Amino acid sequence: MDTAIFGAGCFWCVEAQFQLLDGVESVTSGFSGGHVKNPSYKEVCNGTTGHAEVCKIVFDPAKISFEELLAAFWKSHDPTQLNRQGNDIGTQYRSVIFYMDEKQKQLAEKYKKELDASGAWDKPIVTEISPFTAFYKAEDYHDNYFNLHGEESYCQFVVGPKVEKFKKVFKEKLKAH
Repeated sequence: MDTAIFGAGCFWCVEAQFQLLDGVESVTSGFSGGHVKNPSYKEVCNGTTGHAEVCKIVFDPAKISFEELLAAFWKSHDPTQLNRQGNDIGTQYRSVIFYMDEKQKQLAEKYKKELDASGAWDKPIVTEISPFTAFYKAEDYHDNYFNLHGEESYCQFVVGPKVEKFKKVFKEKLKAH
């Protein structure tokens, strides 16, 4: 197994999307990139800890590569929005890849550079690419959030449409039902 740490806005969205991919063994919501040990969700939401909402994605590289996860990461959110995704605003919602080793760093930087040069976005990509230092799991009620609370308005209007789009884009990489 290998691990990827991605922040792409609200971790409920990231979790719901990456759980669908074949080869992804687990997705855990949490926080990385800040200066406070074991922060709470409330502290992170206040924007004072420096953390981003992230998901720790444990995957089987024999089934899905880090490169394929990067493709899903870039297409699952708008990497040109600084410290926000849609109406979720603050540094905790920043677009970020916390790389686990030099290979992940090189692949993330290469993909970002190529994507920026391609003109796929009309604004520059602002995704942060930083070394992994620590991951703090979010409170248990965040686990499997969309699947357990899909009827809530945020899930219906924000998470749901992202999941449906993700399913269409990555239909050949989805887990069999």
